[in-house]
Amino acid sequence: MSVLVNLIVMLGMLIVVPAGLRLLDPVRLAPVRRIWPLFAVPGAVALWLPRGDAATALAVVFAFGTLLPAAQAVRRLAATRSVAPAEVAVLTALVTPSVAGLALVAERAGHELFGFTLPILALTVPHFHFAGFAAALVAGLVCGRADGPLGRFAALSVPIGTLGVLAGYFIDDWAELAGALVLTAGMWAVALVTWRDVRGPEHDRWTRALLAVSAAVLVATMLLALSWAVGEAADLPHPSLTWMAATHGLGNALGFALCSVLAWRRIGDMETIKDMKESAV
Repeated sequence: MSVLVNLIVMLGMLIVVPAGLRLLDPVRLAPVRRIWPLFAVPGAVALWLPRGDAATALAVVFAFGTLLPAAQAVRRLAATRSVAPAEVAVLTALVTPSVAGLALVAERAGHELFGFTLPILALTVPHFHFAGFAAALVAGLVCGRADGPLGRFAALSVPIGTLGVLAGYFIDDWAELAGALVLTAGMWAVALVTWRDVRGPEHDRWTRALLAVSAAVLVATMLLALSWAVGEAADLPHPSLTWMAATHGLGNALGFALCSVLAWRRIGDMETIKDMKESAV
């Protein structure tokens, strides 16, 4: 499982986060995006080293890097003072990589932080790259594009559900299940709005295909997440962590997060070209 999880985390560190930062704010976040590899590459290397001083030192470098988008969240909140649903999702996306960074440092040091076992810490790293950063990012983008009740629900419930799942680790399995229910509802709302409102005929077929895949994958992967959470809480048979990494984790990383950032990048590029043509006229 560790090899697969490491590959998923590398996808988040090296591709999804910098691509997402460009989608969130291509101008103000450009300096962070340019130097992000200086932190992400050491973090990626730390994944493959044995636990110890070298791996921990590289993980610390990555953790410091995750404070840059978190600092931008503070700056953004101070400047806008907005609590609109889309803005809540954006702020969540900027902060969640720092949770992954802290978990990586503790796991690479072999320290069971806050009582979390090392396997759970290892899975926390991808969780807050994808269920944290990518999910909140896309929820914010979807809400900004389709600012109806369902879009606003998605933008609020994804951050609340992510926080609920994290809080459940400290409370009990039933609290974690409650967070998973809220997060699943939010992610399914993201999928529905993406399919119904964002995936319009104005986009080219590749963009529409990427959006369709990202929406369809969410239905299956979040159903798996629910089955795992229910099994943990009610002591019922449920998928193992290895199986979850190979299905839920891989599906969210490739089918949802990667397809989503590629689709939204294409949407942004096409809108820029359209604006340039209109300005020329």
